[in-house]
Amino acid sequence: MSFKISAFTVTNLADNRFVKPVRLHYIQNGQPRDWEAVQAHDSVAILLYHRQRQAFLLVKQFRPAVYMNYPQFNHTYELCAGIVDKKLPLEQIAKEEIFEECGFDLPLSKIIPISSFFTNVGITGNRQHLFFALLDDAEKVHAGGGIHNEEIVLEYIPFKDAEHFIYDESHAKTPGLMFAFSWFLHRFGPDGERLDSRTAQPAP
Repeated sequence: MSFKISAFTVTNLADNRFVKPVRLHYIQNGQPRDWEAVQAHDSVAILLYHRQRQAFLLVKQFRPAVYMNYPQFNHTYELCAGIVDKKLPLEQIAKEEIFEECGFDLPLSKIIPISSFFTNVGITGNRQHLFFALLDDAEKVHAGGGIHNEEIVLEYIPFKDAEHFIYDESHAKTPGLMFAFSWFLHRFGPDGERLDSRTAQPAP
């Protein structure tokens, strides 16, 4: 799938569904202040590593906000991810995102928490919860691509190319993806030699 973009315009947000622009008022060290911010959902993201392919599975999609500022990038590379917009355990939301976007049906036991961090401290202040999971061909149940016209493209990045990919600025990517790749290399070794493919933990 190619990303062909035309008739791109910017208008003021009036009838918002997923984010809410707000002005914050507060006193800091005795001085009144205000701040423009956006209320948005927290999210989950999952670093997916395919055992047979020895590659990471990423999603590519058109991001209008990126295109608005950098029209040379008509798609971004990202981890499989989604917003936390329902009252379910985070692992369950991660499982659903893996199924919808990537087409793999994983048991909850295979979705392992890594950490969490704040993704935009200046504007939204929302949190992303990062997970890791191993993929197996036997768990692939459909083509993936997302729902509700998301138009997600899946791409495998070979493990041997991961470190170069982190610093390759010709590919638009998220800091969460860069952190996740770095976490994997640190935890399992630059050649992945410490990965126990049965447990997704460092080998003894």
